[in-house]
Order: sequence, then C-alpha cells, then structure tokens
Amino acid sequence: MGVGKWISGFLGWMMFGPIGGLVGFFLGSLVEKGSFIQIEQGNSPYGTGTGGGYSREQQRTGQRNSFLMSLLVLSTAVIKADGHFVKSELEYVKNFLRQNFGEEAAEQAKDIIKGLMEKDINIYEVGSQIRMYMNYSQRLQLFHYLVALAQSDHRVTQEEIDVLGTIASTIGLSTADTESIMSMFKNDLESAYRVLEITSSATDDEVRKAYKRMALKYHPDKVSTLGEDVQKAAEEKFKNVQEAYEKIKKARGMS
Repeated sequence: MGVGKWISGFLGWMMFGPIGGLVGFFLGSLVEKGSFIQIEQGNSPYGTGTGGGYSREQQRTGQRNSFLMSLLVLSTAVIKADGHFVKSELEYVKNFLRQNFGEEAAEQAKDIIKGLMEKDINIYEVGSQIRMYMNYSQRLQLFHYLVALAQSDHRVTQEEIDVLGTIASTIGLSTADTESIMSMFKNDLESAYRVLEITSSATDDEVRKAYKRMALKYHPDKVSTLGEDVQKAAEEKFKNVQEAYEKIKKARGMS
C-alpha cells in the first residue's frame, strides 16, 4: 500500500506514542520510501517551542499529517463505538477526504481504517497525545469532524455519545465548547443558543457579542497551519455558527 500526495514529506509527533503504534502498520508498508523524513524520538519540534532544526514548512507539514492520522484513528473509534460497522460512516470519511484531498486519499483512508478496526484503540492514551501536541483550535476542528461523522447515518447512539464525550474530555475541550459543537447538528432554537454558548435569556446585545466571539473562535484561519485543505474543511464549522446566529435573529426579529 503506497501513499499519495495527500500525506507526504515530514511526519510529526504522531510517529511516536500510542498513535504511532496504531498506524505503524501503515507507515511500515509505504512504497514511497523517500517521501518521509525519519525523526529521532525525543527530537520532534512539536510542543517544545524549539525548532528542532526543522524548517517552518517541515513543521507545518508534520502538523497537517499528524492531524490527518489522528483524525483517522479517532474516526475508527467512533465507527466502532456501538459495535456495528455502518457503511455510511466509512463513506462519510471517504467523502470528506475525497472532497478535500482527492480520490487517492479516500481509497487509502478506507484501507487504513479497515486495518485500525482490528486494533484496540485506547481513547485516553490517544487523546492525551493529541492534547499535548495539538493546539486548541485544531482540537476543536477535529472534534467537529467526529461529531459530523457520528451524525452521518442520521442516528447517534448512546454509545457514540459516550465515546464523543470521552474524546472531548481527553483532548481537553471545555464543556461549553463540547456542547456548542454537539448542538451544531440540531435544528431547534435552543440548540442555536448553545452553539453561541449563551441562553435564551441573553439580551440582543449579548447575542451579538456571543456571535462575534464564537465566529472568531471557529474562524477557518485558526487552523491555517494545517494547510489549505483542512482550512477549507473548517469552513463548515464557521458556517454552523453563522446559521445559529441567523436563526436566533429571525426568532427575535433582530436587524
């Protein structure tokens, strides 16, 4: 199994720890041997604040690739949550990568997930590694994607909710941000307030301020270091905030 241009070049912090152990089967089977730079353990620049001798571009590539592999590992945990393999969820992952990274990425992601389905995924260990090396905005984007994945078959089981809650906790998301993202996939007015992290008792001025705060928090530019493809995917989260605001404005008759 080779790897295409969707993930190539410098690999970052995910090569080590629990995530590296889980995807090692994939990394070890790469045909394009020259596409990756081997990093000595303990010499990774991620989370250290030092450059480690690596260029800014190498560090950005490493962050992007590590984000994508983390996404596939946790996608598998969500898919496995209720003990049933649902084809529509795998198709959601493939479509996400197809739209943002191309057909080759979609097909190879399917193979990676099938391999991960046979492995035990310790969410606490994986989440701890992600929390250590991935910044908060990146973790928000990752969680938004996972909630969308759980919703993709139009039914979210209690087991999936429990797994999502565990993921949110272990990657260090606040309760308010967790509820905000979970509420983005509901259409009622009360959920719209939760998206903006306010209650229906908020004044119109408080609603406007909450929208500006959340729009800034979820702006696609916050994940620009992960590359244009991930930044493009982040636009959906930003759109959810705008839709929640418009729903509240309409219900209140706000201008």
